[in-house]
Amino acid sequence: MAIGLRPQDHGTYSLRRTKASLIYKQTGNLRAVQIMLGHTKIETTVRYLGVDVEDALMLAEGMEI
Repeated sequence: MAIGLRPQDHGTYSLRRTKASLIYKQTGNLRAVQIMLGHTKIETTVRYLGVDVEDALMLAEGMEI
């Protein structure tokens, strides 16, 4: 069923990235986002989200899981 969205603008990849970004913005929990995405390195998650590396790593180091 078409709802007027262009598939090239709203594919699986963009939805995955949007969800990860929203979770990170709401919680600040970079490690949780890393686990959710299945990334083995926190640096991959930082690059994926497009956040400042130093800020993100400082937040991640302060998190306890």
